[in-house]
Amino acid sequence: MPWKKQSAEIRPTSAKPAKPKKAEPAEAQLDGFLAKFMPEVEDTARQALRKMRQRLPGAIELVYDNYNALAIGFAPTERASDAIFSIALYPRWVSLFFLMNGTKLRDPECYLKGSGKVVRHIVLENAAFLDDPVVQDLMAQALELFPKQIDAGQPRRLIIKSVSAKQRPRRPA
Repeated sequence: MPWKKQSAEIRPTSAKPAKPKKAEPAEAQLDGFLAKFMPEVEDTARQALRKMRQRLPGAIELVYDNYNALAIGFAPTERASDAIFSIALYPRWVSLFFLMNGTKLRDPECYLKGSGKVVRHIVLENAAFLDDPVVQDLMAQALELFPKQIDAGQPRRLIIKSVSAKQRPRRPA
């Protein structure tokens, strides 16, 4: 069967090409993500972020607005696998995750929850829980065990790593 070459007709249009949207600054995006949660959860998360930023100057913050939760990791590099801690928001609570060596931390008070091979977490009743001496000790242990140190001299950076198109509701039904 012989093939017929068809020519495509190019027609001029009067429509102007769409201007690309300016990327929203990462801080503004994070504010929008936080605002989706109930006021109590949002407030706990914002206070926890302030405390984590004070505790970990120079940490690179990696934001993942995932299907199940909003997670903000704290790492010495931009690699997710280097995150030492994360704050995760769920519809009814906020948790502090110990992402590396969570199972190796000495926890005689049994604050840490979880049954995985690496990660442990603490549900934050409020952000002041981060000031608890036991939580401070657990964080110090995690930092000591991690091979890469956070450079306190580098400026804080916030990077939106991913936003899931489909998400569970951020507020309880």
